[in-house]
Amino acid sequence: MKEVRKIKADSIFDGRKFLFGKILYVNEDGTIIGIDDDKQDAHNTNLEIFHGILVPGFINCHCHLELSHLKNVIEEKTGLVDFLIKVMQLRSFDKEEILSSIKLGDKEMYDEGIVAVGDICNTTDTVLQKRSSHILYRNFVETMGFLPGVAQVRFDYSLKNVFEIIAAENCNTTIVAHAPYSVSKELLQLINRYAAGKIVTIHNQETEEENKFFQEGKSEFLKLYQFLKTDISFYRPTGKNSLPSYLSELDLPSKILLVHNTTTSEEDILFAEKNAKENGQTLFWVLCPNANLYIENRLPQINLLRKCNCNIVLGTDSLASNHQLNILAEIKTIQKYFPEISLEEMLRWATLNGARALGFSDGLGSFEKGKKPGLVLLNKGLEEVKRIF
Repeated sequence: MKEVRKIKADSIFDGRKFLFGKILYVNEDGTIIGIDDDKQDAHNTNLEIFHGILVPGFINCHCHLELSHLKNVIEEKTGLVDFLIKVMQLRSFDKEEILSSIKLGDKEMYDEGIVAVGDICNTTDTVLQKRSSHILYRNFVETMGFLPGVAQVRFDYSLKNVFEIIAAENCNTTIVAHAPYSVSKELLQLINRYAAGKIVTIHNQETEEENKFFQEGKSEFLKLYQFLKTDISFYRPTGKNSLPSYLSELDLPSKILLVHNTTTSEEDILFAEKNAKENGQTLFWVLCPNANLYIENRLPQINLLRKCNCNIVLGTDSLASNHQLNILAEIKTIQKYFPEISLEEMLRWATLNGARALGFSDGLGSFEKGKKPGLVLLNKGLEEVKRIF
């Protein structure tokens, strides 16, 4: 018979709300048995008492683990276009260094209480580490190609990566678009059909230059295509912001994770939510505030998302655009710039909302009977994370 651990702390966040004066009952393998009043075990010498907040393991809904070798390599506040160019220039590092950095990145996330990750894959470099990782991954194999004529070739290449990852890991993997400015309508349509009923993600409105590209055709992104030696003279701007220019093409996936949303307007949000409702889809708005500050020195209008009752979740982006892969650090940044947002609400984004976004809420995200969500202790000052399970 499995031993039951009885755990108490100053407070318990169960994935939805704070609880006080309660005891968490957990099997020795981390399976939740239940939560009850502490008076039931007032004289029980087996009671474990911690100072701080007990929370389910964190969910990182957006990461690029394969870019971990670029930590502290790219300067801050370059703007997105120059950042993207730098990433492409620096991808060809020594393979052993890339793999070693991936291992360290995975360990960092585990140590910081992260139990599941939505990970962007342009390569299969992370497969080896994921095979032995204690973290549950949902892999998003990213494809790009702005020229209409290369859509099928680019899609087929990504499909090959999907097969390789699934063959190695038998894990949750699908093809997704990189960003609206880097996929043609034809490629987006191929992705849409492939991802019918699945979960997809896309980088959305990370910079004002993205909106300008769709509104006018003139923006910093012309510099990116010059760097790529790509002739986009065929391109005709839509006259609208980025989000309403492409989202209707993704009408078949069951869930869409919109990542960054740094320059998303209220009108964009309302359009997106209405579009998703009409298609029977669920939208999740992924915030990566530390990466936004690192690249663009700007933050999303988070209170607009809250005002519109959006499903908000958190991500870290990559070590190319962040100093750590730490969800608590993202919470603390939001707390600094948006002090009116309660810790309870942000913890909900970081746990149950994230588990729902990645399709892992049956086992993760909350302290409910039968789940194994991980158990993390935050000290009162939110200065450190300690894993209990």
